[in-house]
Amino acid sequence: MIFIKYITLMGVFLSTTSLGITIANKYKYRANDLSIIRNILNILKTKINYTYESLPKIFEEIEQEFSCEVGKIFKIAKEKMQEMSAGEAWHYALENVHTNMNEEDIRILKNLEKMLGKTNVEGQITEIELMEKFIDKQIEKAEEEQKKNEKLYRSLGIICGMAIVIILI
Repeated sequence: MIFIKYITLMGVFLSTTSLGITIANKYKYRANDLSIIRNILNILKTKINYTYESLPKIFEEIEQEFSCEVGKIFKIAKEKMQEMSAGEAWHYALENVHTNMNEEDIRILKNLEKMLGKTNVEGQITEIELMEKFIDKQIEKAEEEQKKNEKLYRSLGIICGMAIVIILI
């Protein structure tokens, strides 16, 4: 009977610790996703400016190069461009792909839909450059939040687990 009690206590401790680590990792993954988006925007800008390829072709290349969740945004947008405009497809993809970015990050990325595929090359490049500046600010915010909260949630998970174990003993 005591063996079952200790196994249960160990399970509770490991569960709260893993929950704290999971929440802490969300901050790290958000900063990582934003950095990937920043790199992709740079690639997108270069391809639009120098290759004159169509947006679906560029999105396909980006999707193949980035197989993470952020890459899925471009995959879905590329697929939806057959049915709707590039801006609408971009909006749809941002709404339907789960990433670690928060609502503010997604809202900023949605601004790209206004110009995507609707203006000339210079207009699209200008919009992407503006987007890069906004994403740089979001990366700074994400890194600050990561520094502030990552250690907090890891420690909180461990401390809560220890407190529950002590109370149940």
